Amino acid sequence: MSSNRVNQLLMNNRVIVFAGSGGVGKTTTAAALAAHGAQLGKRVVVITIDPAKRLADALGMSGSLTNEPSRIEITAAGELWATMLDTRTTFDALIHRYSSTKEQAERIITNRFYKNISGALSGTQEYMAAEKLYDLYSDPRFDVVIVDTPPTRQALDFLSAPARLTRFINHPLYRVLIAPASAGLKVIGTLTQPVLRTISKVIGTQALDDTVEFFQAFQGLDVGFRDRADAVAKVLRDTFTQYILVSTPQPDAMNETLFFVDALRAENIEPALLLLNRMQPKFVDQEPVDTRSLTPDLLVPLQENLAECIQRTNSQEAVAQQFSKSAPKVPVVRIPFSTALLDEPEKTLETLCSLGALMASAD
Repeated sequence: MSSNRVNQLLMNNRVIVFAGSGGVGKTTTAAALAAHGAQLGKRVVVITIDPAKRLADALGMSGSLTNEPSRIEITAAGELWATMLDTRTTFDALIHRYSSTKEQAERIITNRFYKNISGALSGTQEYMAAEKLYDLYSDPRFDVVIVDTPPTRQALDFLSAPARLTRFINHPLYRVLIAPASAGLKVIGTLTQPVLRTISKVIGTQALDDTVEFFQAFQGLDVGFRDRADAVAKVLRDTFTQYILVSTPQPDAMNETLFFVDALRAENIEPALLLLNRMQPKFVDQEPVDTRSLTPDLLVPLQENLAECIQRTNSQEAVAQQFSKSAPKVPVVRIPFSTALLDEPEKTLETLCSLGALMASAD
């Protein structure tokens, strides 16, 4: 049963990653699952790697989340915490962790090239998201880490980020960039090397100097970063790390969901579950209503409304069945449309807990 499936995901795993396109209720369902985990007695932390304030809004918080986990007051056997990735702060913490001296860390952090890549370079956010996830995973305060990814097609890029960093550190160009420091040479000496002379013509000598100075200062940290990247990669593919997809029963949203299925399978990961949100409820289990007292002007609109609801239910179920044919190994949990009220601006922890319980009991 899906109730067992949802609860077992929370009880038996350390990391649960949510993925889905925009507007499907992904952040709300991630927050609701975290709240439900706290109700089950788990110490749960939910992190968003989306810079928008959606998670804080979903938790009914008036303020903003920070890079440091904040405990959310909730009546539960467990604990609920929340945090939002700050790429620069996470990167700075890693530099301080692996630098041999405070002077080395300061030299890196004040470098102009580092200031650019720490928050803006493509791939930096993805790697820092993986790093932050690993920090939370290793934190003894938490039993379960729930990750809310951005609503983009690149949401799962952090899966391959650790491997990309390792490949770069092992690349011959990296050795060229740190070679002057190893040989006791000045930065300008690197311009005697053909490959760097070519680069300097494109980006300019000053920019190249900043880059080389950064990598020279970075020397000695590469072993720590490489070992850490390997550890992060293992967690992302661990048997106690699961991936949940969220969608609505609309063809466009389901097409995006199938894209995420393919993206995960390209990483040799099978999704654990699809949460199909905002499903039209079925009426077949309802008690028959005595309509003999209704006049035609009242009865006809009701009959038309019921027919429309049944047609919508059948259409949505057809979309769900089509997904199951395309991804038969991915279980589907249908969340009734009535829970869409949680997408309203005003949310409370009580309503999130109700949604989490409903997700656990949904057929």
